[in-house]
Amino acid sequence: MGHGTDDQGGGRVVLIAGPTASGKSALALRLARETGALVVNADSMQVYRDLRVLSARPTPEEEAQAPHRLYGHVDGAVNYSVARYMEDAARLIGEAGGLPLVFVGGTGLYFRALLEGLSDIPPVPDEVRERVRGEAEGVETPELHARLMRLDPATGGDLRPSDRLRVLRALEVHAATGGSLVAFQGRRIPGPLAGVPTTRLFLSPDREVLRRRIDARFVAMVGQGALDEVAALGARGLDPMLPVMRAHGVPGLLSHLRGETGLEAAIVRGQGDTRRYAKRQFTWFRHQMPGWRWLSPEEVAGLAWRPC
Repeated sequence: MGHGTDDQGGGRVVLIAGPTASGKSALALRLARETGALVVNADSMQVYRDLRVLSARPTPEEEAQAPHRLYGHVDGAVNYSVARYMEDAARLIGEAGGLPLVFVGGTGLYFRALLEGLSDIPPVPDEVRERVRGEAEGVETPELHARLMRLDPATGGDLRPSDRLRVLRALEVHAATGGSLVAFQGRRIPGPLAGVPTTRLFLSPDREVLRRRIDARFVAMVGQGALDEVAALGARGLDPMLPVMRAHGVPGLLSHLRGETGLEAAIVRGQGDTRRYAKRQFTWFRHQMPGWRWLSPEEVAGLAWRPC
């Protein structure tokens, strides 16, 4: 890879994105072994310690080959946010002491936060979030949206009445601050990689090859312990709206474990959810993150990185 300060530049930081099952982790590990870099997670499900298998986190053997950071450091009961990720990543960058860094994952919002920063929205205390979520239990989403329109019409007008997660988020911010989510979104905190020379890569395998790889990998996950993982998660009685409970494969496998559906149907559901997610990743990066270098598998195989 070349050196420079723009999106195609070199420096001591490389960002590797791509759809799920595209080989991102393998490339990150190879580059880290070759350069002594730290591998830093940029995937919103791989942060959870509860889901090593089902989130395709690096194995202990892979983690032993190069230092890995921000993997499995969050409990599933935590609603881990992009803002929390940016804080953790900024702290890690500061502590890295100039070591090369390889950020790798499929969560576009994490990469955007690293490069562009986030809206300066005050944190919502846990007790406020729990109160708002408790009051919302059993309430239909359109009714919650109507409540938001009365309290914060500026934000409510920008949200679909069926978008429960974002409606609840806006209600939480209003309950915590008395202010409008839209107003806070106008203020920004700079990203920890803003202005830093980086190499930005998006892995783009053939769609049909990727589809087959996703299906095969999900079957392999079930054989490698995903069912036990989900059973342990289900036994915790967590809020079904938490991110960890909505991870691809979790709802279907939980349904199977409750005796509501067969294992084959649960696998088909998990495969389908994952394939649709991969399609959204392609679309999101194409439209939201211009300037990244898209790589075919052949180009990935010949890739070398020489940090400045």
